[in-house]
Amino acid sequence: MPNTTGTDTRLAELKDWLSAYADQYELDLSTIRSASSDAGFRRYFRIDAAGGTRSYILMDAPPGKEDIRPFIRVDALCVRAGLNPPKILAADEKLGFMLLSDLGRYTYLDKFNEDRSLAPKYFDAATTALVSLQSISEPGILPDYSEEKIRSELSLFPEWYVKHHRGTALDAKEEKIWNQVCDLLTASMLAEPKVIVHRDFMPRNLMVSDPMPGILDFQDALLGPVSYDIASLMRDAFISWDESFTLDISIRYWEKARKAGIPVPADFGEFWRQIEWTGMQRHLKILGIFARLQYRDNKPKYLADTPRFIAYVRHVAYRYEQLKPILVIIDRLEGPSKSEGWTY
Repeated sequence: MPNTTGTDTRLAELKDWLSAYADQYELDLSTIRSASSDAGFRRYFRIDAAGGTRSYILMDAPPGKEDIRPFIRVDALCVRAGLNPPKILAADEKLGFMLLSDLGRYTYLDKFNEDRSLAPKYFDAATTALVSLQSISEPGILPDYSEEKIRSELSLFPEWYVKHHRGTALDAKEEKIWNQVCDLLTASMLAEPKVIVHRDFMPRNLMVSDPMPGILDFQDALLGPVSYDIASLMRDAFISWDESFTLDISIRYWEKARKAGIPVPADFGEFWRQIEWTGMQRHLKILGIFARLQYRDNKPKYLADTPRFIAYVRHVAYRYEQLKPILVIIDRLEGPSKSEGWTY
């Protein structure tokens, strides 16, 4: 049954807009029900065709809070790359509504939570898709992942995780350490060759579909560091893998990328360092985002996964002398780690 209410003004507007397409796609408007929501203001609904023979996805992206134009632009790039994004059947940029094809009910994450033995097969499909997307990269195809953007993302950690979640502030010594680490991570990311970066290329946004994978949540894509999306895939927000498996998948991706002419380093050791440093920038950013989701947006479920990111940050900091000083900050906020290994 639909889990919506008649007091939802946006839903009523969505139904009015959708009625113009009801006959064309044989939509049964009485079957609209929640499909998912994301960390932003977008909501997704599922609707059946008459007789329940197939279903579609509806996106509600409130104007002023979300903009569907980047989604439309990147969807077209995914199609150009031969990938499997949702097919846009109808869209209204002014109202913020879209009618999309349904890529299925199960994400990679859903399946991994049931059976981790599927991971090698699924990740093989994911890294092949990633190389295909990166292969169409060219200057100006998307906005740059700029220094300003990188530093703005890093600033979320002291503002939201340190200040709002831990109720403290960095002292003068910690501020100096923080600025030094930010400089190192930013310089590393900016030095990498630029490709199309999905920016949330992770199991929660990859669908079990035909062909595999279906690609979701790509509207924030930029032109940025080549290591970013493989770091996102293997150092995920919601599921963790041991280092040997992470290395194996990363090496397999690197081999595919080199064969396809993607500008990864010739030395995998250097590429692995880039993955880890870019991953740390992402981990620190997400710690800030997850805290902001609770304290600003009243979405508390994300904070439960912050220990995973603290573990990621510690793991990388222990490995690289240049980044090790950040442990002064992490240990004060979280307490000292009992080991230098993974801590889940």
